[in-house]
Amino acid sequence: MTQFGTLRVWAAWLSFLGTLGMLSALAGTIVWAFEVNGSWRTLGVLLFGGAASVVLGVAALAIASALRAVADIGDTVSAR
Repeated sequence: MTQFGTLRVWAAWLSFLGTLGMLSALAGTIVWAFEVNGSWRTLGVLLFGGAASVVLGVAALAIASALRAVADIGDTVSAR
């Protein structure tokens, strides 16, 4: 049994939330693109708004990856 199980549970939870965040960012960007008027505004929503929402959605996945890495490092160091 690892001493860093709590970090792995939080990493799994944040991975789930990050996946939900990415899916909702994608759906929100598509809905927003349909709601605006004009091709330039639609292009702006897809290029700028979509990129901003993906950056915010991927933050939880990045933190989950960091927590998983810290748990792996802790397991490796404590095994020695």
